[in-house]
Amino acid sequence: MNLNSKNWNIILASQSPRRKQLLEELGYTFTQKSKNTDESFPNDLPKEEIASYLSRKKAAAFTNEIKEGDLLIASDTVVLLENHILEKPTNEDDAFRMINELSGKTHQVITGVCLKSIHQEVSFSVTTKVVFKELKDDEIWFYIEKYKPFDKAGAYGIQEWIGQIGVEKIEGSFYNVMGFPSKEVYEAIEAF
Repeated sequence: MNLNSKNWNIILASQSPRRKQLLEELGYTFTQKSKNTDESFPNDLPKEEIASYLSRKKAAAFTNEIKEGDLLIASDTVVLLENHILEKPTNEDDAFRMINELSGKTHQVITGVCLKSIHQEVSFSVTTKVVFKELKDDEIWFYIEKYKPFDKAGAYGIQEWIGQIGVEKIEGSFYNVMGFPSKEVYEAIEAF
């Protein structure tokens, strides 16, 4: 079976090693490109729409470079806790603050995905609820010092140690929490 039945030249618009790994595991051949894109968004944009908005913005940065037969995939992940966004931490103290805020609470991980070709654009988002146990300070510091989660929204990777010992429950896609909702991306590529 040829997964890429339309023979798209797939371009992953991300340098994320996790997105690269998950798209490879889906069985697709692709190239990676990324651009530094302004990740600001309108203040009045509903929080649940930010990830989709940013994924479309990242895809738009490639508009003039997409050729016939190209399929660009851009995405963005946000962590939403009690109606405020936790972005990537700026340093160890910021990472500690974020994980400490997540401790003992339920938050949402929302990934927006945009598929773009010369002729069309499709975007969607996937939401997963994650419940953390109450984490001890030394557990948080151990994780930060060992895993350095500074490239991750909300300052954690569910596939890492903190996810193994700290996540009590998830509702929705595990891979979405990693930053790439594999099932939905696969379905979107196949339907594009």
